[in-house]
Amino acid sequence: MTALAGEPATLDPARTALVLVDLMDRITALPLAPRTGDQVVATSRELAETFRAAGATVVLVRVERPGAAAQPPGSELVAGLAVDGDLLVVKRTVGGFHQTELHELLSERAIHTLVFGGIATNLGVESTARAAADHGYELLFVEDAMAALTEDEHRAAIALNFPRLGRVVTASALGFG
Repeated sequence: MTALAGEPATLDPARTALVLVDLMDRITALPLAPRTGDQVVATSRELAETFRAAGATVVLVRVERPGAAAQPPGSELVAGLAVDGDLLVVKRTVGGFHQTELHELLSERAIHTLVFGGIATNLGVESTARAAADHGYELLFVEDAMAALTEDEHRAAIALNFPRLGRVVTASALGFG
């Protein structure tokens, strides 16, 4: 199920959402692999612009520490990533579905396909994707819009786990039909 870089994935914008996980300053600043947080953000911005231009939904998921009187510095989304009309979801666990409104927001829009990017590949992205698979969504994973704390963790999710849940693609392989 893994797509080759040149193998296109044609998407229906009315039924597709881009889901970007934990693109917050305090997370993008971590030492990441196989690419930096800045590289993940740059690819994610391009994807979000493409999705918005096509009329597709963009979802930005960020984490808050439960029970904390105040969130640590850098807990907001990277500046300029979200625009009016995007869906914003705050999670308090590793995954974006547990005790959030994510599934309901997607269902209201008749979304069937989710395209994932974010940090960390094997944590927030994978946990959210596993729950999405349980909800019956079709899943695509944009390999070059993700990073993890180590390259081994990233590669394991990309090579072993994600192909069991959906299709792994590159940003350049995505298009709208």
